[in-house]
Amino acid sequence: MHRLLPILSRLARLAFWPATLFALVMAILPQPPHIAAVDLGDKVQHMLAFFTLTFLAGAGWPRMPLVRAVLWLALLGAGIEVVQAVPALHRDSDWRDWIADSAAIVAALLPVIGFRQWLEAARAKAAGSGQA
Repeated sequence: MHRLLPILSRLARLAFWPATLFALVMAILPQPPHIAAVDLGDKVQHMLAFFTLTFLAGAGWPRMPLVRAVLWLALLGAGIEVVQAVPALHRDSDWRDWIADSAAIVAALLPVIGFRQWLEAARAKAAGSGQA
């Protein structure tokens, strides 16, 4: 198991950038695609995106201070709302979307902290048994 966790961390790091790009593209497309069977609403979509990004960032860069990740992701959410205010995009900028983003970022901290503790325990166990 101790060998699996660093691999998961690397996979999270690899997935972070495509997931961020996907979220940005979906946020600025004038008419993003809608999946009728899974239309959960705008706020839920924001929350899913930012929960995912927060988990990937926190797991992918386990030594990065969480405050830094929270601030950068909150800034990304605010930036998306600023871009959506551009009239040519035909999108609606809503400060409540940024609140939803921020709430999801905070909610994702719990599993991130759990993953980081799991990873650290695995590293300590590997170091204790001489399997670094």
